[in-house]
Amino acid sequence: MAIVYGTDANFKETVQNGTVLVDFWAPWCGPCKMLAPVLEELDAEIGGQVKIVKVDVDENPETAAQFGVMSIPTLILFKDGAKVDQVVGFKPKDELKKFALQ
Repeated sequence: MAIVYGTDANFKETVQNGTVLVDFWAPWCGPCKMLAPVLEELDAEIGGQVKIVKVDVDENPETAAQFGVMSIPTLILFKDGAKVDQVVGFKPKDELKKFALQ
């Protein structure tokens, strides 16, 4: 799989099927930049089980507001369109893998 970029316009369709890990981020955010290669590695390892979606909070403020994203990076896990769990801040790959596969 490849990491998908979500927008306010396509977000609902993007998360409605299967397990989806959404990264709310911004290009100016230091921890977000640290997280990007970790998500690339995760996608290579578990991309067949979990779809990874990135949402730029500056370009998609409606979606960020809908889920109460106040700090970034915020990662929200969805299963078949429903929010299941959320973590805020940079996390190591092993921790994110457990989070995504719960």
